[in-house]
Amino acid sequence: MIPRLHERTHRPHDPLEEALGRPVSPNEGLTEHTIIAHSPGLDYFTLDNEQRIWTSVQWAEHLEEPYLEHPFAASPDDDRRAILHLDIRLHPDDRELTGPEWAEVAQRLARAAGIEIPGKEHGCRWIAVQAQPGRLDLIANLIHLDGAWHAPPADKLRRLAREARRIEQDLHLIPVRSVPPSRPAVRAALTASAQLATILTQLANEQAGPLAAVRGLVEHTSHRIARQQGAASADTAHRLELIARRLYAIQQDLDTTADRLVHPGAVPAPDAVRHNAHRSP
Repeated sequence: MIPRLHERTHRPHDPLEEALGRPVSPNEGLTEHTIIAHSPGLDYFTLDNEQRIWTSVQWAEHLEEPYLEHPFAASPDDDRRAILHLDIRLHPDDRELTGPEWAEVAQRLARAAGIEIPGKEHGCRWIAVQAQPGRLDLIANLIHLDGAWHAPPADKLRRLAREARRIEQDLHLIPVRSVPPSRPAVRAALTASAQLATILTQLANEQAGPLAAVRGLVEHTSHRIARQQGAASADTAHRLELIARRLYAIQQDLDTTADRLVHPGAVPAPDAVRHNAHRSP
């Protein structure tokens, strides 16, 4: 079981599309077999005479609502990207988990990531999506319902990895094996390529790379323009979203190229699969 933390974004639509493996839709209802867990208190937002099955667009709007209700909420470093996305993948040879087992995994990882705090009434809104085989996605809004910014623990990656190992043991899943060290001769031959790969990896870095910084500014500008009135503003915001997606695709390509430099024998994924979640205009 391998947890992977994505870079935070301004809107939940792209993470939800990636989790579903298809675009969000106002017509597709997501049942409890897909949204297997969520933050507590959802019944408060769903009256008895309202629909119990929400569409994927409604789930995205539910996650986005605190962002819109508290337009000035930001992290201590003035970062407005409030949508956190975490995905977990099982070993390809693992057995199929049942619905309750997936729900248990979701709850445990949400607590490990710090987005679910038992007993906290006005915490983060989050959902757990199980729409693809062997994969679970957690998507959360770090803005609390009272407008406070939620700061996950600094060691969240270590906590997630530790909880993943515990879940593997409890559910009798295939554990992640440590990768055996490369032979000295192979390491020496790859030294030059590894140095070049490091440069490419730094460019593509999701946390501190220059492309990530540019993409963040583009996404922030798109979000602000989208809040202005007029068709021209909506069109400009949409164009900026497409630019941000292309920048993300470039980051992925750089990361893939860096990996090929270090592992030249690896078979690359087809472009159609690699860019499925980030479509070009």
